[in-house]
Amino acid sequence: MVKRYKITIAYDGTNFAGFQVQPHQRTVQGVLERAVNKMSKTNDYINVFGSGRTDSGVHALGQVVHFDFPHDMSAESMLKALNSLLPLDCVVKECEIVPNDFHARYTTHGKCYMYRVSQTYFVDPFKRNYTGHYKYPIDIKLIEQALPDVVGTHDYSSFVASGSQATNHIRTIYDATVRENKDEKEIIFEFTGNGFLYNQVRIMVAVLLEIGRGKRPVHDFLRLYEVKDRNQARETAPASGLYLKKVFYD
Repeated sequence: MVKRYKITIAYDGTNFAGFQVQPHQRTVQGVLERAVNKMSKTNDYINVFGSGRTDSGVHALGQVVHFDFPHDMSAESMLKALNSLLPLDCVVKECEIVPNDFHARYTTHGKCYMYRVSQTYFVDPFKRNYTGHYKYPIDIKLIEQALPDVVGTHDYSSFVASGSQATNHIRTIYDATVRENKDEKEIIFEFTGNGFLYNQVRIMVAVLLEIGRGKRPVHDFLRLYEVKDRNQARETAPASGLYLKKVFYD
């Protein structure tokens, strides 16, 4: 009897060319499908479906994936078996058997992304793959004043990278926060919304850092919503600081 499995995975995106399968590239979807199909030992290829794509170098703390498996196996056994086959930079944290109408991508109600910014003057060699780097002094109070402008339903056309396939750029952000980890010399952003455009979080972080540096007006997000011009948002924060933290379902 075919069962549908929902797994929550974490991965270090440093050595992956993103989540989605690509020819001749090492991807998260690729290593998962290789493991699942090795376990199934059938001629019918098993595809895995993720809640969304992450780019090359982007990490995940709680990416959600589903797949249909043709053999009877408990969720606990599936978790252990997959982890015995996966590389060390990808791990299954949770596994459950779900109804057949569950879909990792199409039944999601929102996502939370985290972005870590290292504030050391020189790039820390032990953080270079896990944080963005911004050496300039930041007034976090300016960023805190700007964050309410990020929250709400807006047209994020100024915050979507070229190459996006989305035709509708209206999204809703429910919550946006920033905090300082002074011991680690890091600034940490979190954004929770109903969906995000290609590179949206990384572009928003770059704009917020410029606000914190005093290079933009505090309420520049309001202007950027109106102009709908990606060039006026300018920079994109590096992929290395971005983490898909959590995916929300009913």
